[in-house]
Amino acid sequence: MAGMRLMAGACYVAAMSKTPERMIAGFTTGERDYIRRELDIFFSTLPSVAEGFQLKTWRGGPDAGKPKLSPIAKGLIARGLMRLDAGGHLPRLFFTEAGLTALRAMMMDRRLADPKKFAHVRRELGIDPVSADDTRRD
Repeated sequence: MAGMRLMAGACYVAAMSKTPERMIAGFTTGERDYIRRELDIFFSTLPSVAEGFQLKTWRGGPDAGKPKLSPIAKGLIARGLMRLDAGGHLPRLFFTEAGLTALRAMMMDRRLADPKKFAHVRRELGIDPVSADDTRRD
């Protein structure tokens, strides 16, 4: 009887020890966090989806001058949701059409992205209308 309890307890520990990566709106949890960090306000500047995500480059070693890609960025590129543009002064990641569709779905879900915090992204993607105040600033 005691052996059965140990086996049952081990079963629950194994089943609960690792949380699977859930795909919601086309992105995993880590990818959604990465996207929110990149599109959040940065030193009073609102980043643009069209400008892409700026990447750092390796300064030395065998990869000198090549872009530094996090595992999350590599995954987004591998799945065809983003593409790497290393042709400019600084390398950037840009959303592909499939990535823009997934980003639009993510931004429309209030649980995944705060509508107030990411209002600039929602306007850029055409989710929210551009207000008269925004047009006067330009």
